Amino acid sequence: MLVDYASIPDDAKVWIYPSSRKFYANEIEELEEKIKKFTENWKPEDENFKASYQFLYNRFIVFVADDAETSLSMLDIDASISFILKLQEEYNVQLLDKMNVCFKQGEFVQYKELKDFKKLLKNKALTGKTIIFDNLITTKLDFESYWETPIEDSWYSRFL
Repeated sequence: MLVDYASIPDDAKVWIYPSSRKFYANEIEELEEKIKKFTENWKPEDENFKASYQFLYNRFIVFVADDAETSLSMLDIDASISFILKLQEEYNVQLLDKMNVCFKQGEFVQYKELKDFKKLLKNKALTGKTIIFDNLITTKLDFESYWETPIEDSWYSRFL
């Protein structure tokens, strides 16, 4: 059941899908409707299941699921992955590649391959103060606290 994001507890599970490009203005309304519809129908047979989503920076799809009263099965997780795969195909984007890095450069969000990110650090185009998006976060509390963080305070600091 789709619920307000704020009503989901801090220990809820989070899945973050960064897009390889910013979604175009003419795609956003339709995309958000699809995400909302999927979330509403994720586990319709389980009235105790609560889920929400966020669509951030016109680039990140974030699912949040409270599985305290009901557990997520592999089939439930597969359903979300299938949905994301469909979006990838429909919008010609990458959403499942966790080996890419997202960071802020001014007001823009950049999406780079890890090897290119390392080069930017080596060439001092980025610093430890650059804000990075940690898309490997797994709980709502960590998402709210550490998703956007300086490189020097993240696991990416090992590349500095």
